[in-house]
Amino acid sequence: MKIVHVVSSPLGVRVMLGGQLRFLRESGFEVTVVSSPGNDLREVAAADEVRSAAVVIDREISPWRDLAALGRLWRLMRRVRPTIAHVGTPKAGLLGGLAAWLAGVPCRVYTLHGLRLETACGLKRRLLIACERVACALAHRVVCVSSSLRRRAIELGLVDSGKAIVLASGSANGVDLSRFYPTRKRLASASETRRALGIPLRAPVVGFVGRLTRDKGIVELVEAYSELKRSFAELRLLLVGSFEQGDPLPPSVRRVIAEDPRIVCVKFVEDTSTYYHMMDVSALPSYREGFPTVALEASAAEKPIVAAAVTGTLDAVVNGATGILVPVGSWKALTEALASVLEERTRAEAMGRAGRKRVEQEFSSVRVWSALLDCYRELLSARATSIFLARGQGFAQSLLKRVVDTVGSLVMLSLLSPVLVLVGLAVGFTLGRPVLFRQQRVGLANKPFTMLKFRTMTVERGADGRLLPDSERLTALGKVLRQLSLDELPQLWNVLKGDMSFVGPRPLVTDYMTRYTPSQKRRHCVKPGITGWAQVHGRNDISWARKFELDAWYVAHASPRLDLRILAATIWQAVRCRGAGREGNITAPEFLGRAETTSE
Repeated sequence: MKIVHVVSSPLGVRVMLGGQLRFLRESGFEVTVVSSPGNDLREVAAADEVRSAAVVIDREISPWRDLAALGRLWRLMRRVRPTIAHVGTPKAGLLGGLAAWLAGVPCRVYTLHGLRLETACGLKRRLLIACERVACALAHRVVCVSSSLRRRAIELGLVDSGKAIVLASGSANGVDLSRFYPTRKRLASASETRRALGIPLRAPVVGFVGRLTRDKGIVELVEAYSELKRSFAELRLLLVGSFEQGDPLPPSVRRVIAEDPRIVCVKFVEDTSTYYHMMDVSALPSYREGFPTVALEASAAEKPIVAAAVTGTLDAVVNGATGILVPVGSWKALTEALASVLEERTRAEAMGRAGRKRVEQEFSSVRVWSALLDCYRELLSARATSIFLARGQGFAQSLLKRVVDTVGSLVMLSLLSPVLVLVGLAVGFTLGRPVLFRQQRVGLANKPFTMLKFRTMTVERGADGRLLPDSERLTALGKVLRQLSLDELPQLWNVLKGDMSFVGPRPLVTDYMTRYTPSQKRRHCVKPGITGWAQVHGRNDISWARKFELDAWYVAHASPRLDLRILAATIWQAVRCRGAGREGNITAPEFLGRAETTSE
């Protein structure tokens, strides 16, 4: 099985997928990872020994570049032909999901890492809501990285509850605990880095790891620091991350950060573990999160956390146990919480130990990866028919067939309306109401639908109350209708609705679903038809084994040319009054599974 993973930025590949790609490859998948060009993309792909492809995907809205990215992603999907397309981050979720849908990828997964719309307003918020709804609609599973994010997405109407799932206890990639454990070597490295950055060994440090933007609460963090340094003379603020233009900080805040010698800025580094061990407390005053990985990393390093009580963070921090949650946007509450942690060293250490234990139990990388693998396996099982379809019939061919079905059914319903009326009157006169026979049948991807036919049999019952055999209930009119296939005409409505096609395996009753072998289920990889390959090769005169064999052959070789051939053969048989079955084969015998029967 092939998997294509798509995220917007190369940094996202490292943070969200590092190690996970190797795990999937070792689990038997052929993996291709896609993001904007960058060293992280190449390095992670090389380390995890998977394929990579670079497609420029802008983080911000850019219609023309987004359209170009969509085209490149679609071509990549068509070339790789993955069984699973797994997309993540808002822009990649939309463009990658749309490209996978257009390319006919049978299994599509979207990881919802967070909701940018929570801090947007006006037209931008409405646009982000629409984009998220489309991205979720295109996916067969939406992996929410936290339970609170799942609840929020459902509340906003972005995704159906039955489609949204959380892997294990949450998180996109879990945490490699070995990277953050406070070993003697790591603590020595932290002390050395402190000296290199000019931070005294005894100076208390409030740390932040992440993007230096307004949405991350940097404005409130700087205000809280400015207040705290009145009480903690040696206090340092350590900022590990990079400034971004998409959500810039106010110039006044940038000026404070640049001019205050006790605010230490370090550009984003690949290995942040050393910097966590330089901190006394990890601050995360973000306005929005999906599931903050930095909170798990800080806990893994046995550091207490002070964070804003927002979506996602609510799942990462246990208030009072592994850290303290404060109201979002309140620099005063943030100041008080940070002060209490800095002052109460014993409490802070207890929070750190509790955080480390919780991460070990619930958020190890292997636990999250295993849950993802279970998700894939469940989806592959549920989408088995569509997988088979994708291998034999592309999106363009399916679209062409749907157009032909729609136009053809409309034309035939119009042209044959007099025949439909006459047959309906004749059936009503001989059999009474109802004129139509309705029955649940199984359609594409095992979905049931109501199939329509003109009635051809009475409802007479024997002394035991059971229906009489079909041969005894079939009327003279019914026999003529079956020989001319006129009883099937109401199914033009099923074709127009999209339940059926003109050509495909005949839809069978829902009771048979539990009796199929895996190979027999392949008949549901395409829409059922009014006529099909089995119908022009004997219909009720052939065994169930032969029917399924013919249906499977059709699914594997479906094409417009073959459909025309079947339609021509069907018309020829109808003209010759053949195909309904020889005498004694009025209807097909019941399918009993592997032990087939040839008698009533």
